[in-house]
Amino acid sequence: MIADNLPTKLKTDHIFRMTDDTGMLQHSNYGVPDLSKGYTSVDNARALIMAVKLFEQTHSKKVENLIYKYVSFLSNAQKEDGTFRNSMGYNREFLEEEVPEECFGRCLGALCYAYSDNNTPLSIKKAVRDLIDKALPNCMKRTSSRAIAYVIIGLNYLDEEKTNGYISKLAALLADHYMHYKNDTWLWFEDSLTCCNAALPRALLTAFKVTKEARYLKVGLESLQFLEGKTFTEGYFRPIGKNGLQNSENEAFQFDEQTLEASEATSAYIEAFLVTNNIEYIAKAKTCFLWYVGKNSRNLTLLDDETGGCYDGIEIDRLNPNQSAVSIISFWTAYLEIKKYLKQVKTI
Repeated sequence: MIADNLPTKLKTDHIFRMTDDTGMLQHSNYGVPDLSKGYTSVDNARALIMAVKLFEQTHSKKVENLIYKYVSFLSNAQKEDGTFRNSMGYNREFLEEEVPEECFGRCLGALCYAYSDNNTPLSIKKAVRDLIDKALPNCMKRTSSRAIAYVIIGLNYLDEEKTNGYISKLAALLADHYMHYKNDTWLWFEDSLTCCNAALPRALLTAFKVTKEARYLKVGLESLQFLEGKTFTEGYFRPIGKNGLQNSENEAFQFDEQTLEASEATSAYIEAFLVTNNIEYIAKAKTCFLWYVGKNSRNLTLLDDETGGCYDGIEIDRLNPNQSAVSIISFWTAYLEIKKYLKQVKTI
């Protein structure tokens, strides 16, 4: 049995502090929201998943209102062609910029998750379904590994014949990426490890659930184990640093360690548990989560008891003192997921 020694008496204050009438603000200066940096659709998509998970636990009207706000933001971000704009200034005007492919996958995935959850209010589900239907024709236009991965993960929540067909085709593309770069010592989808790495094996494990194609299970577990060899080398989770790791290099540039990585890895190991029923993956998911609360390279908690926020990662000589949207979202998403599945493994 895995001990459920998770933190208690957590505060949601910073979630509400970072959310205004428009949506989740992107950055903060220490614990103070930085209005000058505005908002992003990617952050509001992540926030939507977090809010739905939190509402499932609390059934709080305050949290329900967050769901409305984040869906409203994504609705405003969606363009006529079904894709999404990303960056919005504090004046509520979207910036003219090239939008990373990942943005589409993040937004679609969040909408699919909200639509699939039984606790999501019906009025929200109806609005979300319209946004999903408008976005679906763009699914097969994704080419980057992460964009493909987030679309696969999102479409899985719908469990519909048409979208499962998309998953099958997209998973084949992602597996092709893996085979292209794989060699005897490099078992990965690209020639480098960068950010949000764990989403890639997670997506193929998700695809296995849908398609039952054994190669997706094999590649998913194989690549997850490879990533584990780069991030569990010292008995705790140590994410790939923001400068990444090239195929030709022997070790990662370990700093800065980013908050999003621990959450992505937690989710990937939970998915591995769901497809294998091996509780060792829950233990690894918990190790990834515990990075936030001190089981890390600096033995420091990233939680600020005063603000309820989460510091923006571990730098070479200190914690990053800012408490941005991605950090508080990542922490709460990982916390709610690991809490749910630790309870589940007690019954196995």
